[in-house]
Amino acid sequence: MAEKRNSKDILIEAASRLFRIRGYYGVGLKDIIEESGIPKGSLYHYFPKGKEELAIEAIIHTKDFVIDEIKRGFDEIEDPIKAIQSHIFHLSEVFGHSENLLGLPIGTIAAETYTTSEQIRMACQEAMEDWQSIYVKKLLEADFSEKRAKELSIVINALIEGGILLSLTAKNGEPLQAIAEQIPLLLINK
Repeated sequence: MAEKRNSKDILIEAASRLFRIRGYYGVGLKDIIEESGIPKGSLYHYFPKGKEELAIEAIIHTKDFVIDEIKRGFDEIEDPIKAIQSHIFHLSEVFGHSENLLGLPIGTIAAETYTTSEQIRMACQEAMEDWQSIYVKKLLEADFSEKRAKELSIVINALIEGGILLSLTAKNGEPLQAIAEQIPLLLINK
């Protein structure tokens, strides 16, 4: 039997979706209430500090979702080059369809708020670092040095974030496909 989602989770999921698509400043609490179908009183019950508190929870939700997606793919493929390529090819399919209104995982909210909210900036930084740690682990398992694995994880994450943005603006997955095809060249030297 499927677990029933509670109001707090529904609010977080709605906020996460809206922030990915429209950014922090493009979303009001009224939008989140309308999107979630949850009463205004419940929003303030769960998030008494308001929009910033909800945004941080939405970032954590998005971070955890992305981590699960990466790990699922990495568990299926042992070779790091093939695993990372497969992950990026999968993203090219997801972000390559204009009918999928996914937005950037946290890029929009990070860019908008890094100078105005230290708490949101820190949540975004933690998300990026947690994503990168998965790449580091995969590369360490393949005998990359720790220094090289950490540097490559930053490059891979930057390529993916940039590729998502390019795919969204092009309304196709070709930029992410091109990135995936270059991964063997990037990871050839340990």
